[in-house]
Amino acid sequence: MNYLKPILYFIPLLLIQLVVVPLISIYGIVPNLVLLVAVYYALLGGQIYGMILGFIFGFFFDLFSGGILGASMLSMTIASFVIGYFYNENRVDTNTASYFFLIVLFIAAFINSLVYSFAGNFNPEMKFTALLLEGALLPAVYTTIFGLGIVAFNMRKGRV
Repeated sequence: MNYLKPILYFIPLLLIQLVVVPLISIYGIVPNLVLLVAVYYALLGGQIYGMILGFIFGFFFDLFSGGILGASMLSMTIASFVIGYFYNENRVDTNTASYFFLIVLFIAAFINSLVYSFAGNFNPEMKFTALLLEGALLPAVYTTIFGLGIVAFNMRKGRV
């Protein structure tokens, strides 16, 4: 496995995430493109590899975004850990080029957004249902919509 490739994808995606993605936010809800790459490579490389990438991506995202240091790092590490359970070395190409990837991405984005909402943007006055909807569910749906591009690209490439 090429360990440099995810880092090369991460650098421009980090810039896009910090500069362009806020421009397409819907009522403050944004997709997480960095998590999308972490989930993709967690399904390609396994749980430990995904956790390490989630940790590194989250650390640098926290560093450059100016957010609470450790919030994205924690949330991406936990999301990548959970997604590592979906890794199957016999079905790597199928997992990243089918709608299964979108389901896994939704789960990861929901976990990532929920943990980040508690760790980075915790507001004790916010109701739990509003936190679930605005802080976790809607960003997960938005991120999953962007995951359609990866599935379409991999299907077209003939990985299935």
